[in-house]
Amino acid sequence: MKQAQPPAVSPRPSACPGLWRIVAARDGGICRIKLPGGQLLAGQAEAVAEAAERFAGGVIEATNRANLQIRGIGQDHRGLVDHLLAAGLGPRDAAGDDVRNLMLSPLAGLDPAMLLDTRVLAGQILALLEGTPRFHALSAKFAVQLDGGEALTMLEHPHDLWLSAARFEQRTWLVFGLAGSPAGGQALGAVPVEQGLGLVQAVLDRFLELATPEQARMRQLLETCTAERLLEGLDIRRDDVVLGWRRPALAASWLGILQQQQGLALGAAPPLGRLTPAMLRAAADIARRWGDGSLRLSPWQSLVLTSLEPAHIEQARDQLAALGMLCDPSAPLARITACTGSAGCAKGLADTKADAVTVAARLHPAAPGSVHLSACPRSCALAHVAPATLLARAPGRYDLYLRDARLPGFGRLRASDLTPEEAGAMLDLPTEHLDD
Repeated sequence: MKQAQPPAVSPRPSACPGLWRIVAARDGGICRIKLPGGQLLAGQAEAVAEAAERFAGGVIEATNRANLQIRGIGQDHRGLVDHLLAAGLGPRDAAGDDVRNLMLSPLAGLDPAMLLDTRVLAGQILALLEGTPRFHALSAKFAVQLDGGEALTMLEHPHDLWLSAARFEQRTWLVFGLAGSPAGGQALGAVPVEQGLGLVQAVLDRFLELATPEQARMRQLLETCTAERLLEGLDIRRDDVVLGWRRPALAASWLGILQQQQGLALGAAPPLGRLTPAMLRAAADIARRWGDGSLRLSPWQSLVLTSLEPAHIEQARDQLAALGMLCDPSAPLARITACTGSAGCAKGLADTKADAVTVAARLHPAAPGSVHLSACPRSCALAHVAPATLLARAPGRYDLYLRDARLPGFGRLRASDLTPEEAGAMLDLPTEHLDD
């Protein structure tokens, strides 16, 4: 029997790109490839590189949700989709693609600090999301995080539902919260690990029961419905030990040589999140020759090559660096993110990618830990508020904000109408002088 062909575009309307839903932008179409737990096999990486060259302009982006995007896509949408599906880069059912928003640590199952290997439960959650038609009604932005207690994990990105491993009474539990992040969110309860899948299913079912069509995200539902009502009747632990739990922050770099429980990993970032096909092919070749044959995308818009042979890891780092990849966390461009900007987005007021290079050239080692350039108030390319944000107001002109937990949005306005050179010079000051 001839296999049914997938639609050239997703039947579901949304402003978010997907595998089937290619969204128009100033520089052409955008296709977003949602990766299971951020994992990309070497052969799949090569397929993405080929697709970017055959069907688009050769621009590949690593996203802040550990996915990939192809930009500048031409007219052959069906050819692109079929090529990616043939590489196993999406479910055959278009409706099941949008909801695959599950974030893990790029070292899930390998991090020396982990309390839980999240990979089995993650696979079960993804199967639940993909295979349950009811959950296909969730927004394409509705997101879940599963944190195994790793040192290398993004703790600041907000999620509709987050779960973090914790140890209570010599037993591993999953503490969870809603519409927040493990870093600053309030723990609302906990379940034993073996009940984690049931908790996810129950919370998503309850969300869909209570939310109106206008309430696409958990934070919107919680404006009119208390968390207690949403969780009513669920078998969860809610004592003082759980409600007082706070996720410990463990220092770990996502670039350079990284420690695993066994062996070594290598973190490498394309400047400003943009990969060339050559970069992706080189990473795939290294993973196949000296690693476990896979890459992992990270929410820092970087790649992690896992289980590399220690004898070859410096050679691998040098090969990626020769192609322009960043492997040193102190590199100025490694501390800067920027949205697509006016070169690729009609809403952009400034060419943020080009301006970011100018700003990076001025950064002082003691400047804020990260700087984000946003071409409009939507702040794409960064899911949380950066320590310093440059918000475009016109081509080549920015307002500088410093994050302040007491203030909404980007924080406190520090200076207005700066050129990229002026912004870089101001950020060149050590952090303690920025408040003078």
